Amino acid sequence: MHKILPSERISNEIKELLHRGIKNKITSVSENNPEDIITLIFQKSLKKFIQEVLEEEVKDYLGRDPYERITGTENEKPIYRNGYENKNVKSTMGKMKIDVPQLRNTDEPYRSEFLTKMSTISPELENLVKEMYVRGLSTRDIEDSLKANDGSLLISRTAVSKLTQTLNEEYEEFIRRDLSSYDVIYLFADGVYESFRKQTGAKEAILCCWAILSTGHKVLLHLALGNKESYECWKEFFLDMICRGLRAPLLITTDGAGGLKTAIEECFPETQRQRCIAHKLRNIANKLNEQGRQEVLPKIREIYYQTDKETAEFIASKIVDNYASLYPSAIKCFQEDFESCITFMNFPPGHHDYIRTTNLLERSFEEQKRRTKVIPRFFDETSCIKLVFSTLIRVSEKWKKIRMKDYDLILLKKLRILYGWKDNEEGFISKKIAA
Repeated sequence: MHKILPSERISNEIKELLHRGIKNKITSVSENNPEDIITLIFQKSLKKFIQEVLEEEVKDYLGRDPYERITGTENEKPIYRNGYENKNVKSTMGKMKIDVPQLRNTDEPYRSEFLTKMSTISPELENLVKEMYVRGLSTRDIEDSLKANDGSLLISRTAVSKLTQTLNEEYEEFIRRDLSSYDVIYLFADGVYESFRKQTGAKEAILCCWAILSTGHKVLLHLALGNKESYECWKEFFLDMICRGLRAPLLITTDGAGGLKTAIEECFPETQRQRCIAHKLRNIANKLNEQGRQEVLPKIREIYYQTDKETAEFIASKIVDNYASLYPSAIKCFQEDFESCITFMNFPPGHHDYIRTTNLLERSFEEQKRRTKVIPRFFDETSCIKLVFSTLIRVSEKWKKIRMKDYDLILLKKLRILYGWKDNEEGFISKKIAA
């Protein structure tokens, strides 16, 4: 009696799915997800293909069809089919159970060459798909790019979408990791806005934070949806990092948002705040006419590039005296938060270029925006945050470390003690100086 092969059984299941869908005029297994039946057919088709390859592989190995009588000389040791072993096989559409043919009377345990190669190729294909997605290709672009010579698809858009779900898993792991091992000297915080498809026209803030460590390395610390850059959102954002072991930094560089400033004062009362001078110069420029931008703005910019506060304050007083009557709004903006604009001068001169602005974040946001333009609006916050995170974390891996001289570390240690930190046995700076 002819027994049904696993591939034939799967083929019958696909026919039944198609028949049921056409007969009942349905396109889904569940009413909540119209893609269910299509996804299921894709999965079973892939499973059928793998099963057929395995069966054909055994046929070639034995030189006979299933259930065919064994013929040969008496000296030959007969090799028999020995049923199937159910195994989980990882594919581009997730894990699936495959009936792997087994043999007995073999000199060595039989192994499928196809499954061996598949386990090698599959992760490479998965990584390729994820990188293509993060670097700017839509799911349709990826589907079109990954085709065989005969035009058949190597991976479908549905499979790409499922595969990129692992990016969200990477994000979840990122926001849960312990931060106590980071000796943060300088912290930078800013937000970027993205649109959501289900809320046409509405943009929501994604809050971002990165740091420079006592080793000189730059690291992306945290990323979270904030809805808006309010005091409540920023406070929750900072408290999350503190609960995961974040040490208070010596300096935090931000824009002039009131909610962010208040949250920093409450969460990091001992930390100094640096007002991003790039944001400040843009604010001042918006209050000047063309002549004022050519005449006054370069002089104000010169103040922010001094190395000591006394010189900066002296030049600032001259600018106020000379231009307060001509450009009152611009000079008022210049005077507001002035002390925070020159806070960076308390720190090692070799670090000034890196800590007086949030420019590194701004450049990273530009790269992230280049990617998200492919998707004008996201379907939900999960699809948004996973793509923004995946882009920014890859950008951050290319950030170059800054040089931390012994003199710089000694000065930073003194500042830490001055501001109330106890540089105890856990203090990373002391260990680095000693090394």
